[in-house]
Amino acid sequence: MDQQRERGGNNGENSTPKVEGEVLMPRPFMGVKDRRFASFRMVVKGDYLDVESNSLLSDILSKRGDQKLLFADRITKLSGSGNIKQRAMMITDRAIYLADMDSYALRRRIPLASVDRICLSKLKDNFFALIIPTEYDCLMASTRKTEIVSILVEATKIKPAYEISVVFSNRFEYRSAADATKVVLFEEIEGTNHLLIQPSTVDFISHN
Repeated sequence: MDQQRERGGNNGENSTPKVEGEVLMPRPFMGVKDRRFASFRMVVKGDYLDVESNSLLSDILSKRGDQKLLFADRITKLSGSGNIKQRAMMITDRAIYLADMDSYALRRRIPLASVDRICLSKLKDNFFALIIPTEYDCLMASTRKTEIVSILVEATKIKPAYEISVVFSNRFEYRSAADATKVVLFEEIEGTNHLLIQPSTVDFISHN
């Protein structure tokens, strides 16, 4: 299985920090989204789950004819009911796979061609949403969000028929289920970023 161990270009994100006074400040992701220092200093590796050595995960890909692994890591998924679930995310040049972290059972396969766009806030947080018009959307969080978004954009650039776009907004809608749409709001309150999901009654997640 081919694996992308190191990545070069970063989709227009300049890795050189800008200087404000005597403090080094990481440049905004894609010129828009504020970044954490941890994100700026993070080493890009690609496969953080060692998929090649995990027969259950590698079988998920091989059974579906996927040979080129671009990324693999543990992510947090917010379900339509508001539950937080840990998932193993694998990205190939053809699809996104989400598997259970305990059993490694496949929970969802999302063809890259079905992803219309990725929504992110303009604040320093780890959340991102995959907008999939033909299915329900996917709201997730990862400390490697910048790497995930960059990989997805680069993977579809060579296929303009379904190139994934990136939208930055502190308010966007996503379909938590086939028949349910929710509004996601990001707010900064006293230096802390918060995610508010409506119309859930109490769906308020603090994210320092």
